[in-house]
Amino acid sequence: MGETLKNTAVLILEDGSKFYGKSIGIYGISSGEIVFNTSMTGYQEIITDPSYKNQIITFTCPHIGNIGINKNDEESSSIHLKGIILKNLSPISSNYRSEKTLLEYLQEKNIITITNIDTRKLTKKIRKHGSQKGCIVCLKNIPKFKNYKEILKYKKLKFSNIIPIKKLKENILNQKNINFHKKYNKKINEKFLKIKKKHIVVYDFGIKKNIINILIQKKCKLTIVSKNIKYKEILKLSPDGIFLSNGPGDPRNFKNSIKSVKKLLPYNIPTFGICLGHQILALANKAKIIKMKFGHHGGNHPVQNTKTKKIIITSQNHNFVIDKKTLPKNIKITYSSLFDNTIQGIKIKNKPMFSFQGHPEASPGPHDASFLFNYFIKLIIKK
Repeated sequence: MGETLKNTAVLILEDGSKFYGKSIGIYGISSGEIVFNTSMTGYQEIITDPSYKNQIITFTCPHIGNIGINKNDEESSSIHLKGIILKNLSPISSNYRSEKTLLEYLQEKNIITITNIDTRKLTKKIRKHGSQKGCIVCLKNIPKFKNYKEILKYKKLKFSNIIPIKKLKENILNQKNINFHKKYNKKINEKFLKIKKKHIVVYDFGIKKNIINILIQKKCKLTIVSKNIKYKEILKLSPDGIFLSNGPGDPRNFKNSIKSVKKLLPYNIPTFGICLGHQILALANKAKIIKMKFGHHGGNHPVQNTKTKKIIITSQNHNFVIDKKTLPKNIKITYSSLFDNTIQGIKIKNKPMFSFQGHPEASPGPHDASFLFNYFIKLIIKK
């Protein structure tokens, strides 16, 4: 069952605010950007999403863990986030698919977690003042830290928003329809490339497992490539389509990827971007990106088609967005958020290229936007 919640812990924000609670028995100090997620369920998929690298997740749902954990629902083989903030952690799980409790899982993965704090108060603070960094301190004897900077001096905390290639490879299941480019230290299987299936080159910035599953279900064969691959290497692979995956961090830092995608534009290869990939496609077309006040994180975000006015409910996880003021003439807005009117989808005019800010693979749900994968396949077939 795991160790009971008996250890004192404290969360200290950049502005000096302190929230006292309990740890789950994992000792240490962890620092990262705090974001809140409004999903009512799907906590396992959220925790294992690579896009949360170096962030600390606050779950607004007050009771987490009641359906347990199972291996099939992991979105990657590693947990990239820096910590978890909860109101109440369920000590038991009651679901026929459950293999272990959330408490056991977090202890097994050595994830620093603070519980029994006022997550409503914390969420309201972030909404009002915007995102900020914070530290979770779980020690047997917690020093009387005066502020956030004092913790950083106490223990040097460094982080990068880029996931190493080794970790990216670990995220991806070993399936027959997946091949790795040589940049992943694996040679291209020439027989693989001759298979008569739609061949998709996938830029892996921190891809979720369910995206891969869906593309394979659509009868695609995938060649996974690194973020730093040059466009000529892409062309040598003769792809039927290009996929730009989700991932963590500021898209403006992916300079090599942006340059590569920009060089590929004249070749009119059908291209689909999700989340970070959506932003990189925009940057490659000379749009600009801005950071949001507190981002979108949750499974209840309404998005509207700008042409048909049809509304879909989407899963979201991003802190950056395309700046409407800098939108070039060759980019058409296809979807907008009904929460704050931010850009949620774009299409490159006169090119078979489009992208979506939300997560149409929807793991966890909803699945309203899953049709975008079919649209991508239709573009490839038409091409």
